[in-house]
Amino acid sequence: MNAMQEQLFLELRQTKEEIEISLKNKQKKDWLTDIFEQELADINCAIQKLKDGNFGQCEISGEFLPDDLLKMIPTLKTVKDSEFLEVFCKKTIH
Repeated sequence: MNAMQEQLFLELRQTKEEIEISLKNKQKKDWLTDIFEQELADINCAIQKLKDGNFGQCEISGEFLPDDLLKMIPTLKTVKDSEFLEVFCKKTIH
């Protein structure tokens, strides 16, 4: 792992812990629970990619995603996903 990936790994682990605590403390499932669970799945995927050494590669083409995008959205999976950044910045509540 390079320095940027190590930093992202630490941030992802911290965010994962925060989401897990929030989910554990929720009294009942609601629309926010679904968003937390989706984000947690994305974070777990990114953490596994960092461990496996293929973090930052497009899952479709295999090309490397721009570091600037990965710094903003470390859970980015494909180049195509970068075309829909608003999905990562704000998930729907419906």
